[in-house]
Amino acid sequence: MPLKKNTKVGKINISINLLILIIFQILHISTVHANELEGNYTSLKVLDKISSKNILIKLKNNEDTRHKDLLIKSIKCKNSEFDDNPEITAYIQVKDLTKNNNDEVFVFNGWIFSSSPSMAPFDHPVYDIWLVGCN
Repeated sequence: MPLKKNTKVGKINISINLLILIIFQILHISTVHANELEGNYTSLKVLDKISSKNILIKLKNNEDTRHKDLLIKSIKCKNSEFDDNPEITAYIQVKDLTKNNNDEVFVFNGWIFSSSPSMAPFDHPVYDIWLVGCN
């Protein structure tokens, strides 16, 4: 009696392997695309309200930068996926070095947005900070 090969099982195995390959490819592309949107440097504009002068500072992420009486640290910055209405977001921490009160470690600790700085306002009597770029 001749042996019959089960061709259905072979076709199912090929289909499953192809499906797994497609899923891994999609996950890899989305991971690469997400990494391209994140930057290593955050650009901020700091306004001195007393002298009315502003300065552009470029922060390397996860490093502290001192600007006069402020210690600024950018944790993460990200560009938006959409080119028609670009949005830049950054997570920053700001310490006021003139305050000796250890209860208030940060003057500001949170996300800031380039298109709407009043959404999470940085409230300081002398300085104002705007997010300019992420690269």
